[in-house]
Amino acid sequence: MLKVRCGQYSHAGVKAENQDAIGFYAPENSLLLESKGAICAIADGISSSEQAREASHAAIKGFTADYFSTPDTWSVKQSGGKVLTAINVWLCGQSHQFREMSRGFATTFSAVIIKSVTAHLFHVGDARIYLFRNNSLEQLTQDHRIKLDEGKEYLGRALGVDYALEIDYKNLSVERGDVFILMTDGVYEFVADSVIKQQLTQQQDLEQSAKALCELALQNGSHDNVSCQLFSIDELAEPKVDEVYARLTALPFPPELYEGVILDGYRVLRELHASSTSQLYLAIDTETKQKVVLKTPSVNFEDDPAYLERFQLEEWIGRRIDNAHVVRIVEQQRPRRFLYYVMEYVAGKTLQQKLDDEGPLSLNEVRQIVPQLISGLRAFHRLDMLHQDLKPGNIMLSDEGVVKIIDFGSTRIAGIADVVSPIERKTLLGTREYTAPEYLLGEQAGVQADQFALGSIIYNLLSGQLPYGKHFEKAINRQHLSRLNYQSLTQLQADIPVWVDKAIQKSVQLNPQRRYEVLSELQTDLTKPNPAFLQDEYVPLIERHPLRFWQTLTILSVLFNLILLYLLVG
Repeated sequence: MLKVRCGQYSHAGVKAENQDAIGFYAPENSLLLESKGAICAIADGISSSEQAREASHAAIKGFTADYFSTPDTWSVKQSGGKVLTAINVWLCGQSHQFREMSRGFATTFSAVIIKSVTAHLFHVGDARIYLFRNNSLEQLTQDHRIKLDEGKEYLGRALGVDYALEIDYKNLSVERGDVFILMTDGVYEFVADSVIKQQLTQQQDLEQSAKALCELALQNGSHDNVSCQLFSIDELAEPKVDEVYARLTALPFPPELYEGVILDGYRVLRELHASSTSQLYLAIDTETKQKVVLKTPSVNFEDDPAYLERFQLEEWIGRRIDNAHVVRIVEQQRPRRFLYYVMEYVAGKTLQQKLDDEGPLSLNEVRQIVPQLISGLRAFHRLDMLHQDLKPGNIMLSDEGVVKIIDFGSTRIAGIADVVSPIERKTLLGTREYTAPEYLLGEQAGVQADQFALGSIIYNLLSGQLPYGKHFEKAINRQHLSRLNYQSLTQLQADIPVWVDKAIQKSVQLNPQRRYEVLSELQTDLTKPNPAFLQDEYVPLIERHPLRFWQTLTILSVLFNLILLYLLVG
């Protein structure tokens, strides 16, 4: 379990008012500490700002409070960045009320968040963060100062100065015994690095060391406020395999289920689906009489901790998503004796079943489905999650025409990815035909990866085929991918407008940088022509319908020869 300590000291120094602010918070709740980590932050109100003290204190209080209110699915980077951006907007708004003053509410800000075995640094301004490890001192941040001629300089970045905020972020692995030092310029400009190292080597009490460094800065002539924090890592959150496996197997696998069996108050009606990884059963709650679906794990993976973790995370994910187009997880009111979870029952069929039964869908039908899919995907992306296994078989279409994403077994959760685990987590868990190329190349995947799967689904629904054909499944490296060519949808379906085909083609570009930035653009381009696609709307017949082209050419050739023969005979 993560254990940290913090010693801190702040004083006005020779000034009448202390415009610095410091903050430290390590949750006592072990679950919150594991999911969000511990914070140490420092802020230095800009002296030219009339409300410098208010700005620095607002930044520290706001950050330490709001960070822990962000979704636990978010990564530390996203949580910290979103919170700092919001604080900056608020400070800028306050500053506009003091237009006659210079920089009404402005402050620097630097913070260290320790989560699992990683330190996450956020930095704006000229406070500093150092790392003391193995008697070596390293400066981790860069002063945002702009130097002018004649030796003058000014602060280039701060909170509350400009709505467009640029935040320095970095992360690094931490070790037991590491000490992070956060200082304002009133300290580090008057205390040499060698003295800081000596103080940290000699002193065991962090509070005394922080105070000693500040007092030494004042003795050396510091004319500013002085603030210092020492953030020590005493223990790291490095769970052992046995501990993790024991937690994952706290509940036993369910017994064999069949019609009539009652499991924790749910009577099984029939099996809906079975695969090598799980089973789905239609059941009825004996108390509420509500129809539900029970999802149970496969006994094939009873000794596989990675599988058990993913299975349990599916329910965890579903509980955090509230969207009409993502299947709802039913909260259980009765004690659970076995490993399974409960979902809402959706009467209907998957898109794959519809495709198999009825063949390709019309463009109008697809246009009814796509906005719902995009709404469901956005629910994942807003929580900093990637679905990673979007395919027709994982999408339900109810009898009323409502679309629901139903499987989260491959979902990547940024907040969970921040936590180190002895369990080996695979990055490529989805279905190969719909998997974005960046996964195959080992590159960092973003929301455009889910867009690739969505575009492939749209193509598949309209044609029954995939945009790069069967060769895509065999591509395993960049060289293989370079040989692939998008097969125009107009070659398969003559009634598909060229501009619709161009929109789908953009969504499945092999290079994620060439796809749409946001899904709403794809949705728009599927319903009304994008002028950029109309510029080259004409596609030669030989490209749209090669067979028809050669048939037409053959007929014309025969007619030409017949006419020529007639003329020669005549």
